[in-house]
Amino acid sequence: MRVIIADDHPVVRIGLRMLIDLSKTCVVVGEADGPDSLSSLLSTTPCDLLVTDFSMPGNLQVDGLKMLSMVRRRYPSTAIILVTMFANVATLRAAFAQGVMAIIAKGSSAKELPMAIKSVRDGQRFISESLRATLVQADAEAQSSSPALSAKEHEVVRMLASGMTVSEIAGYFKRSVSTISKQKSMAMQRLGISTDVDLFAYARDNGMVH
Repeated sequence: MRVIIADDHPVVRIGLRMLIDLSKTCVVVGEADGPDSLSSLLSTTPCDLLVTDFSMPGNLQVDGLKMLSMVRRRYPSTAIILVTMFANVATLRAAFAQGVMAIIAKGSSAKELPMAIKSVRDGQRFISESLRATLVQADAEAQSSSPALSAKEHEVVRMLASGMTVSEIAGYFKRSVSTISKQKSMAMQRLGISTDVDLFAYARDNGMVH
């Protein structure tokens, strides 16, 4: 299999190259240090497998999911293995939805990359043990109790996602900014979300905004 490696850290690329060379079934045909060089490399170098980081700085497609979508669209026959530090459940699911074949946690790449390559060669999905545990736990929590936002929290999340600021919402409800901030952080805690981007994605996915 012809492999392209993409990661913005040279030391990570060296490690990945060593692991891939050890697998004896693959040959590294190119390396990219970001979305821009990856895009031009893919356009000139045929490859069967892309081993890539999720989030790399660059002018093009800084958003990891958009980058994956671009690769899938332009090179549908290229399999993708994601090597990432992100253990966010929503991101993992979205990556699989984009057609990624395997996701490996950066901390466990030495042990699991050869297994992932074998799985992908056999046409099977692969996910790191640690990340699988994260998904299983999230599924169990979702079944035992879908994160129940209070009516006020739901409304705050909906208004934030529709573009209002915390202070605008406070003004609307005639409440203090700190009360609204507290409801926002409580909602994020319940949902297991740590960034505004994920909060907006949750609101969108759950039909709160259109």
